[in-house]
Amino acid sequence: MAKYKFPFKIPKDLDWIMLTAVIILIALAISVIYSTTYNDPATSGLALYHGIYAIIGFVIAGILIFIDYRAIRSYYLILYILGLALLILVLIFGKTVFGATRWIDFGFFQLQPSEIFKLILILFLAKIFSDTKELNLKKLFIIFILVLIPVSLVLAEPDLGTALVFIIVTLGMLIIAGLRKIYLLGIGVLAIVASPIAWILLRDYQKQRILTFLNPTSDPFGAGYNVLQSIIAVGSGRITGQGLGYGTQSQLDFLPIKHSDFIFAVFAEELGFIGAIILLLLFLLLIIRIIRVAKVASDDFGMLVASGIAIMFIAQILINVGMNLGIMPVTGIPLPFISSGGTSLIVNLVSVGILLSIVSRHRKLVF
Repeated sequence: MAKYKFPFKIPKDLDWIMLTAVIILIALAISVIYSTTYNDPATSGLALYHGIYAIIGFVIAGILIFIDYRAIRSYYLILYILGLALLILVLIFGKTVFGATRWIDFGFFQLQPSEIFKLILILFLAKIFSDTKELNLKKLFIIFILVLIPVSLVLAEPDLGTALVFIIVTLGMLIIAGLRKIYLLGIGVLAIVASPIAWILLRDYQKQRILTFLNPTSDPFGAGYNVLQSIIAVGSGRITGQGLGYGTQSQLDFLPIKHSDFIFAVFAEELGFIGAIILLLLFLLLIIRIIRVAKVASDDFGMLVASGIAIMFIAQILINVGMNLGIMPVTGIPLPFISSGGTSLIVNLVSVGILLSIVSRHRKLVF
């Protein structure tokens, strides 16, 4: 009787370094989330949920490894329309938390469409740019409209941080796609001219966050409270930290939203400067491996997808860590793989799955 052979094989060129970095990041996240929530009945299950969402994300990523990433090209428009539909649905049926309507509550899971659209936008733009020989003014205008639609929907939630990530990803991918310098200069001038209008359109609390960022001590018990407590938490960790579960700012609830927006401050407080550096080095290693994927990709679509994912991660890391250190305005941007949040974690792992699919089908380099 012939021995049955499993129809799938693990690709020989699978990036185990990238995968290992992601696994370590998630393990650290579960440890820190547990240390900050185990005493609170309302949030004590978040670490367990983070682990469950990680398993779901890894399963999807594992499936994507065996699927040729180039098949996604054919569905770019469907994904874009589906993403817009979700962004519209969240404004109609979404759950409002802290004044923002960003989640569709399914009871067992809260879906955040804006997180999904980050990856959809990357895939959508990668398809357009890879099919475009030259980015002229007409095509730029069309791209501007297509990006402005989801940006406007996200701003309506309101979610300024995610809208900013959309813009950063778009500009970054435009540069990588070979946008002429004169057009980049024009976009820069247009942004400067439009900035007063953008300021007027911001909501009062968003304006207050920016003003507080410029001078956090102006309202230490109001708008500046979160930033000041975060800075104190980071500083109190010193070199080696106070230990998991022993951070004074986090355990005594001085630090707000400690399992999500300000989890880096908790990380620095409990694991110290050394722990924070290790975390940042893991992120650096991950970004370096993603850039490698972009370099060895077999086609422009794969290169642009990998580049877009790298830009997305870099933007979120810089914004989240920056606001925890008081050098960036406070926004609701999660720290990739670390912040508690099911949709964000699953989308990040799906992104890793696509990256592994790209690198496992990379072109052979000849030296």
